[in-house]
Amino acid sequence: MEWMLMPLKRYAEFSGRSRRKEYWMFFLLNVIVLFGLAIVGGILGAFTPDASGEMGLGGGLVLGLFALYALAIFIPSLAVQVRRFHDQDKSGWFVLLGFIPYVGGIIVLVFMCLEGTKGKNRFGDDPKMSDNVGDVFS
Repeated sequence: MEWMLMPLKRYAEFSGRSRRKEYWMFFLLNVIVLFGLAIVGGILGAFTPDASGEMGLGGGLVLGLFALYALAIFIPSLAVQVRRFHDQDKSGWFVLLGFIPYVGGIIVLVFMCLEGTKGKNRFGDDPKMSDNVGDVFS
């Protein structure tokens, strides 16, 4: 659970490095939360229009919750992705690859799956070699 919350503790920290585990556990947390919001939306009838064809109150509520959650995790998601690129000794500007139509997301996905450089690089010490995980949560 601590790996899922680490990007939230390092909210807007764009320097340093992040392990694959930190990135993918945060991704898993986001999937779980969004799935939970979708279930709540289904229960409230957010995905079915009412008799007049308009979105009901439940739909507006769930849409608002989705929007609030997206705004809340935008910066931590961007920061952990930048730190993942730093772990591979690449510039954080590689995040912009995601804007290339059709293939950009696939390219970023491949980079997020690659192992980081071993040992120290220009962005800091190897996060696998250090035991500073506990320092983040103290």
